[in-house]
Amino acid sequence: MTFVSRWLPAITETPIRRTALGIAGLAVAGGAIAAPAIAADTPTPMSPTSAAVTTDVRDIDKGSPSKVLDYQYKAQENGYYCAPAATRIALTAQGHAPTQDEVAGKLGTTEAGTNSAEDTTRVLNTTGGKGYRTVAIPDPTVTPEQMDRLQVDIVRALDAKRPVVMNIKGTGIDLDGMSHSYAGGHYLTVVGYDDHGRKVKIADPANPDQAEYWMSTIALANWAAERGYSA
Repeated sequence: MTFVSRWLPAITETPIRRTALGIAGLAVAGGAIAAPAIAADTPTPMSPTSAAVTTDVRDIDKGSPSKVLDYQYKAQENGYYCAPAATRIALTAQGHAPTQDEVAGKLGTTEAGTNSAEDTTRVLNTTGGKGYRTVAIPDPTVTPEQMDRLQVDIVRALDAKRPVVMNIKGTGIDLDGMSHSYAGGHYLTVVGYDDHGRKVKIADPANPDQAEYWMSTIALANWAAERGYSA
């Protein structure tokens, strides 16, 4: 099966783009809302071979086509708490509900944001989560292998009841055609998948009015270019 044929359903269901700027991407006069987290440090990239990833995709295609985890949503409490909020969302699916302040302290979050997915991985593993690792997408152009790897990582993590925390930047288009823009960077949480991981459910702490939406994993991988994720 080729890369195109594996991803064709997700591609063909992506609608025409509409625009809706997420609040974490807004600049507010007087500095009331700071820019969301900027990944100052890029985690060490993994280099999966095409053959190995293809085998993994075939394996997950034999499993359950969909899963959505239960979790507790709470919007980020200020403009730079996206990483603490996204990390907390992931932890609530695993039976832990620390405050955003507690998570921020462990992450080292400041008004400049949270450094990278390395921090979210570390805190997830020391605050009740188990088995998380950091995966980098270090270049501005995402490869088909990295898209497939994200699909596999999401399915395997959610099957183990581990929501995935993504570090993204720029604009992502969801399956309803809405755009979500975070020019300075942002963190959000993957809490579900469909079509064997080719579509994912996002819990976005930036805006409670757009708290959940579905996106193709291709779009999510491109959104995380030059950043990474904890899975």
